[in-house]
Amino acid sequence: MQSPVTLILIAVTALVSWLAFKDRRVVDRLILWPPAIARRREYWRLVSYGFLHADFPHLLFNMVTLFFFGRLIEQVMQQITGSALTYPLFYLAALVVSILPSYLKHHADPRYFSLGASGAVSAVLFAFILISPWSLIFVFFIPAPAILYAVFYVGYSIWMDRKGGDSINHSAHLAGAAFGIMFMLAMEPRLLQVFLQQLMNPSFG
Repeated sequence: MQSPVTLILIAVTALVSWLAFKDRRVVDRLILWPPAIARRREYWRLVSYGFLHADFPHLLFNMVTLFFFGRLIEQVMQQITGSALTYPLFYLAALVVSILPSYLKHHADPRYFSLGASGAVSAVLFAFILISPWSLIFVFFIPAPAILYAVFYVGYSIWMDRKGGDSINHSAHLAGAAFGIMFMLAMEPRLLQVFLQQLMNPSFG
């Protein structure tokens, strides 16, 4: 088994989400709800919210994405640092970092809730894009170069975050994406040069 942490994260997330689908008490205990953190100091919610999902399609999309990209990033991080702990710490930190903008914005709002692994999955996805920008990824079964998808993803997330009107936490997507790139560069600064070289020499595949 070359990517045990990714598979464990998927299994735990699927299990917790499934339990939450059946029992509202699980949701109430784990969801990101700012007053519970600010007043009750339930800081675990800054991580536990990422193991909940709104419904099965939401869970499936995130876990499929994590499966395809997380395994490679797990292996790359272990090769660079020599530690199997780097990747799980990266993932858990991504959950915290990606939700912080939302938490700070809504810290006094008792009507605000957030859940889902999308912020951390975005961090994994953009870490992959940094090391392989011209790889073809499938967006709703349509192949697209990873770097072009990244441009669209960021632009769309910024637009929707400003527009509002849906239940998707676009700021978490943006914060997660930025964290994924910054973490990779902090871990191995030479990746920036590799990225720029690849960007100037397209090779689809």
